[in-house]
Amino acid sequence: MASTKDRQRALERARYERVQAKIAKQRKAQQKRRRVAILTAVAVVVVGGGIAWGVVAASSSSPSKPAAASSPSAAPSASASSSAQSVGYKASGTAAKNVGIPTYDAAAAAAPYTATIHTNRGDIVFTALTTKAPYTTFSFEYLAGKNYFNNTTCHRLTTSGIYVLQCGDPTGSGSGGPGYQFQDENLNYFGAPDSSGSVTYKAGAVAMANSGAGTNGSQFFLVYKDSPLQPNYTPFGTITKGLDILQSIAAGGSDNANGSGDGKPKLTTTIESVTITKG
Repeated sequence: MASTKDRQRALERARYERVQAKIAKQRKAQQKRRRVAILTAVAVVVVGGGIAWGVVAASSSSPSKPAAASSPSAAPSASASSSAQSVGYKASGTAAKNVGIPTYDAAAAAAPYTATIHTNRGDIVFTALTTKAPYTTFSFEYLAGKNYFNNTTCHRLTTSGIYVLQCGDPTGSGSGGPGYQFQDENLNYFGAPDSSGSVTYKAGAVAMANSGAGTNGSQFFLVYKDSPLQPNYTPFGTITKGLDILQSIAAGGSDNANGSGDGKPKLTTTIESVTITKG
């Protein structure tokens, strides 16, 4: 029989993931509206020696997505195993900042690096798990090199049940991504799930936000206190400096826009730039 603590964790996780699903649904609707609004390939048809002009609408079918995630969108909510996902970076949706799509280089991806996230609250430094999540860390390095994260606002803070700060969306809305997505990795990093289906994402973890299996893009979250989550979010870094900064941001609370303890941080947190240091 589940304990009261397990039930509380399950409820908090479910609420967190409902919000993520809602964000993903809104993003798909926005993308559909954009495609229908753009319409406009002009078709020329020859009819009995004359010419008839018509407007051919773009397809209204929904594309595949990436945060933040993320998203988390991005943060938390997926189900399928990464083994069933296609490998590599695939074009998806409209880029919040147009920086192209990385070309994967296995040798370069394996090289270790440290990332320093310079924020208006102070520096947060993490060691990238390049050998365990190479596509994820290669993408993060690529986006940082393109200044994708510069002057972006961390758009989500959770302070109840799950303890994360979510960033990586240039639009600050939680629905923006880089225009491509890629598969999950390293999902067994924190061990096997417990009886509730969750694992503990340790304080100091850096992980990808998503809205389903294989929908990673640019949104990621920083864990400032041990958090129970289903193992659906790629861990790709470990914070070595600045955990106290995250904790001070969390102490300021959220605006509760997504429910109690879930919304934008009251202490506005902006990523000014990201520095990658090799070795």
